[in-house]
Amino acid sequence: MDPTQRIPLGNTRLSVTRLGVGTVPIGGMFAAVDEETAYATLRRAHALGVRYYDTAPLYGHGVAEQRLGYVLREFPRNQLVVATKVGRLLLSEPPADPRRYSIGSSPFVGAPPLYPTFDFSYDATMRSIEESLRRLGLDRVDVLLIHDPDDYFEEAMAGAYVALAKLRREGVVSAIGAGMNQAEMLARFAREADMDCFLMAGRYTLLDQAALRDLLPLCVQKKISIIIGGVYNSGILTDPKPGATFNYRPADAQWVERAQRLKQVCDRHGVPLMAAAIQFPLGHPAIATVLTGVRSPREIEENERMFRFPIPPDLWQELRAEDLLPAEAPVPRE
Repeated sequence: MDPTQRIPLGNTRLSVTRLGVGTVPIGGMFAAVDEETAYATLRRAHALGVRYYDTAPLYGHGVAEQRLGYVLREFPRNQLVVATKVGRLLLSEPPADPRRYSIGSSPFVGAPPLYPTFDFSYDATMRSIEESLRRLGLDRVDVLLIHDPDDYFEEAMAGAYVALAKLRREGVVSAIGAGMNQAEMLARFAREADMDCFLMAGRYTLLDQAALRDLLPLCVQKKISIIIGGVYNSGILTDPKPGATFNYRPADAQWVERAQRLKQVCDRHGVPLMAAAIQFPLGHPAIATVLTGVRSPREIEENERMFRFPIPPDLWQELRAEDLLPAEAPVPRE
């Protein structure tokens, strides 16, 4: 597979590379990343042909946006597609309603002492994009997503969605959507709103195809593109051993066992499990790009190599025969 191939994003004029870069890790998720390593990682991604970049205010409490913007200003802007998100404001004081404080103990090492606070209102959405543009140092973003509205669907529809639709009508952004770790609410957005794309993490992978029966057919019907994140399911599809993480928690035994069976089939065909994991989602026509979070040049190089690794059709056939992939799940080059 060619990670630099460009694919249309929904019904918009945007096109994205098949491989994208997510900036959660360079915001210091679980471990610090120094500035120079972050910059080198983003520059290496660009050198490898990646042209789609995703960020959010939450990531490092603004640090990821700042780092991304610093590097992207070095490259022709019209060749890039940049996405950020709304739904959390970075406040200097804790919110009056503690339920709005979105992450409790922050997983971002070295992040500024700010309080990411859920707010999906219209005014907060407009404030959020203005603050993001300042941090990025860019005059626009291309894609704007409602971030993790799991407990705030009605508020997001009445506020953030109205704001995003206005920004799209005015040409301020080219594509709007939502980014979540679940498929069910994304399907609800697909039915009740006019969205261009969704970022979905972890719910259509080699291990977990929760989105296959409802969300993905709906997106094909409505021409909504899916950006897939979490293709390694937070680590279990890189090294499926006991203690591996799935959805950022220690994986239950049944997930470890299933991932180990996937690896055994891949081993029989001489294919790294990571290669099958990063390529599998792109077999579905709803999937535009795979978004991978990286924290070093080595990691983006490894993902690019796994993306290009040749996979024989027999591997996918055996995964189906072993009941490790649903018969209805399309696979690459089928």
